[in-house]
Amino acid sequence: MSASRKTVLIILAFFAIYVIWGSTYMLNKIAVSQLPPFFLAAVRFLVASIIIFIIAKSLGISLTITKKQFINTCIAGLLFLTLGNGLAVVALKYIDSGFAALEISSQPLVVLIMMRIFLGKKIKTMSYIGVVLGFIGIFLLVSQNQIINKEGQIFGMILIFLCMLCWAYASIFVGNADLPKNHFVNTGYQMLTGGIMLCIVSLCLNEPWSLPNVWQNDVQWAMGGLILFGSIVAFTAFNYLLKEVSPEKVATSTYVNPIIALVLGWWILDEQITLQSIIAAGVLLTGVYFINTKRLFKLRSIGR
Repeated sequence: MSASRKTVLIILAFFAIYVIWGSTYMLNKIAVSQLPPFFLAAVRFLVASIIIFIIAKSLGISLTITKKQFINTCIAGLLFLTLGNGLAVVALKYIDSGFAALEISSQPLVVLIMMRIFLGKKIKTMSYIGVVLGFIGIFLLVSQNQIINKEGQIFGMILIFLCMLCWAYASIFVGNADLPKNHFVNTGYQMLTGGIMLCIVSLCLNEPWSLPNVWQNDVQWAMGGLILFGSIVAFTAFNYLLKEVSPEKVATSTYVNPIIALVLGWWILDEQITLQSIIAAGVLLTGVYFINTKRLFKLRSIGR
């Protein structure tokens, strides 16, 4: 692949994880208003995996993978989807979509700290400033009385934090793991295995299952958007980027995601945006900026 073509693909992939994932908070919030969270996530990723496999076969792409690759996709599916996405959807039953996006915007801090712990990567001075600003921003965000006093808010915030831990560790794991080289195949197996595990969790929790024909129209549209754009397009782009740039660069999607989520939550779901949340967002994103001061699209192979 030529350098120019690869650069274009990386830019498009970043656009997908920036903008599309910013809208998935709203879509999940709409869908979880009627559907149980783990059932919702299971349907989303199982259907998406089937579509991805159909596309791959139509393009003549082999779906054969090694035993080690299958095990690694299972681990990635567990961390990214079963735990990461599953817990985030549960959290959206208790907190606003914009608030969830703002809390998750601190994920680059978690990735940076985990890379220091597990990979021994040194933290530079600018990154230390970013970490301090990040923690200040998180404190400003979660210390609002009007938010803390709402029923279930603290539980929702804890779930989002656990979600970030899973996604951060999974991002590092995927960057160094032996996974299918084709990004469609890689994404498809992660969604298939993650979706199956979500089904198991849903059944263990005795969540009620239902067919799409009984869902409300807005829930049907939300699920369609989650499957087509949030899962197939954005998650494939995400896995592609994890192999081409460093994990902390991929995590910069949190620059744009909370802004998109806040605007859509306010505009469509009538969610409240407080002045303290806006200040917290500014401090958080400034901290993330200090962590990522190098060129965003600088290519780098992980674990090769």
